[in-house]
Amino acid sequence: MVQNDILLKHLSSIYDPELAVNIVDLGMVKDIQHIEKDVQIKLALTIADCPMRNQIETEIERKLLLLENVDSVEITTTAMNQEDRTAVMEKARKKARENAQPTNINPRTRVVAIGSGKGGVGKSTLSANIALGLSKAGFKTGLLDADIWGFSIPRLLGITGRIEANENKKMVPYKFNELEVVSTGLITSDEDTALMWRGLMLSKALEQFLTDVEWGELDYLIIDLPPGTGDIQMALSRLLPQAELIVVTTPQLMAQKVATRVADMAKRSFIPLLGVIENMSYFESNSGEKYNLFGEGGGEALSEKFGLPLLSKIPISEDTNNKADGGIPLINQENDSSTKLAIEKLVKDIAIKLPPVVDETCTGRLAKVFEELSK
Repeated sequence: MVQNDILLKHLSSIYDPELAVNIVDLGMVKDIQHIEKDVQIKLALTIADCPMRNQIETEIERKLLLLENVDSVEITTTAMNQEDRTAVMEKARKKARENAQPTNINPRTRVVAIGSGKGGVGKSTLSANIALGLSKAGFKTGLLDADIWGFSIPRLLGITGRIEANENKKMVPYKFNELEVVSTGLITSDEDTALMWRGLMLSKALEQFLTDVEWGELDYLIIDLPPGTGDIQMALSRLLPQAELIVVTTPQLMAQKVATRVADMAKRSFIPLLGVIENMSYFESNSGEKYNLFGEGGGEALSEKFGLPLLSKIPISEDTNNKADGGIPLINQENDSSTKLAIEKLVKDIAIKLPPVVDETCTGRLAKVFEELSK
């Protein structure tokens, strides 16, 4: 049985997109009952015909069902009384006065971090191609290379330029087609420069990339995390409470065991786990023959252990690596290889599973609420 404080912690990662305050602090969560593996929640929204009702309810259900020992979520939704609405109004005014948004990432932005327990599993390749795929699908997308030491995003995208600053002394992301890209590799003199930074500096670098960059209005921000469970991962949960994690593993048992640590770190840091990707799942030749070069079963084992969906099994295709090494991302290659097709399907599934936050929100009608309260 999951304790109520843990449930509230996960619910506090669901933000009202306009107020930039989570639904727990807004007083929307009125009661939680947890009987065996069933969770019952009483939810109060600002107005009865809140246009965000379905999305908020879906988000609550999705995030709580990611937890172990939660099999069902029942939500009873009502409208706030006048006292509760007054409290919401006060929080809105206080937020406006303080302007306390800690980063330049809008609370509406879907933040998806791509993590792994070890290097060499293709995490950065997947991050670059997922971000590029979302951008090509018409979503306003940013890609943050948070692997400060081992940055590889510029090489994967074939970028040779550098990040510039605007008149406000804010960094402007490098524009790769319509994709907004930020990486330490776009700041150093060249990609072979070694960064001799300690852990605290790495966390500070991540913070700067989130606060001192003009990201603009993003639908998605894809973050390529460094391997392991260090300072960057812990800072992520503090700086971006709406972040969710996809864990990348390969088929062999050893990789799955190491990836388990990342999933456990996310669980302990209250970062929702979106799912598992098994990369390099098998090799497929141009004639369609398949070979399990690295064994099999690692993705399934990890997804079963944490009760997560296996989002995709990405194969290695013949005649794709040379082009990728030359800076042509898999998703941009002309040949419709099995790898490219699997990534395109993965991108579509992510957009369905985690759709952009709609423009019309419950508190989009706050002006009406304020008028009503002033009567």
